[in-house]
Amino acid sequence: MRLAQELIKVAKSILFSIGLVVLCQGQAWPENRPDFSGRFSFLANYAFDNNDNVLAGGRYIPEIAQKFDLADNHFLDYEASVNISVLAFFDTLDHSTTQADIAPYRIWGRYSGEQYELRIGLQKINFGSASILRPLMWFDKMDARDPLQLTNGVYGALGRYFFLNNANVWAWILYGNDEKRGWDVMPGCKSRPEYGGRLQYPVLDGELALSFHHKTINAGKLMNSEAFNKVPETRLALDGKWDVKVGFWFETTWVHRSEDLGIYTNKSMYNVGTDYTFGMGNGLNIAGEHLVTAFDKHGLGFSRTSHITAATLSYPLGLDDNVSTVLSYNWELKHASVFLNYEHRFDKFIGYIMAYYTPEQPQSVEKEDLINDLSGPGFRIMIVYDY
Repeated sequence: MRLAQELIKVAKSILFSIGLVVLCQGQAWPENRPDFSGRFSFLANYAFDNNDNVLAGGRYIPEIAQKFDLADNHFLDYEASVNISVLAFFDTLDHSTTQADIAPYRIWGRYSGEQYELRIGLQKINFGSASILRPLMWFDKMDARDPLQLTNGVYGALGRYFFLNNANVWAWILYGNDEKRGWDVMPGCKSRPEYGGRLQYPVLDGELALSFHHKTINAGKLMNSEAFNKVPETRLALDGKWDVKVGFWFETTWVHRSEDLGIYTNKSMYNVGTDYTFGMGNGLNIAGEHLVTAFDKHGLGFSRTSHITAATLSYPLGLDDNVSTVLSYNWELKHASVFLNYEHRFDKFIGYIMAYYTPEQPQSVEKEDLINDLSGPGFRIMIVYDY
């Protein structure tokens, strides 16, 4: 049943793309042709402590994109792609489970001018200053450990205007999204629209931004009552980033639910971070962040809090080789996680060798289903081919 539903979604995506092509080709641009590209990725994973300790799988994301030049520096373009994946889990040589999925990945059309753009469809929306523990992960679930930075998109419309002084303003309306995203504790309501905006302004050789978002969430499962199936939620955020010999940034968010959900009525997150590239060898880049999360029944209280510290290190061994690591520590649970990655670029593909240790139930970002959970000690091999 689920596969049939996803096939219907993909068919709609293809029809949408074909419609854009027909519309644009009808404007006497016969010399313009769509750009076809794609990415194959294959992985093998061994997790020492998991029941299904061997994982093997592949993913294919084909993409079609096209851009049309209109009069007076105006443009029309679109992008459509599909995510096709197959995973096999093995606990013994003669017992395995397989899961396959096909779903739209990106389907959007955009109209743009010199200082503005309007994009409609299934798209990725992300912003903010932090890079590891991101409070402003409102619309994506990108994992800092994932070399491919895969994430599902959201359905909606996004408009952006860019001022000549590098200030910019965003506005969006979303509809038909019910997945939990980023740090979400509760899913959204698919039948209710979401809306919000963002103002980003240059300040002292850096930038400062204010963001707002309103949505309706389904808290019925959390509260064990259908009376909480549709609860209005409002989010406010302030973030900024500057480079003053070292990079420095912060992100703060406040989430308020209009119904009494106990300590889940209010949630606030505070992130500070910094990075610096040392001039040793080919250049060692180190970035660190600390995140405080607080829940409370009243305003910006701290009835329940958690602290996570994370760092990334990256060092290029040469033009084709790079080593990196992501480290994190949860102070309440006393859980530490380590992720190591070696990357080598061949002529036509990229290879990754990864080793990791993550506590079985870490209190961290909800893992993106595109990546698959990295729990316990283990190692992973990945091969990526782009065309």
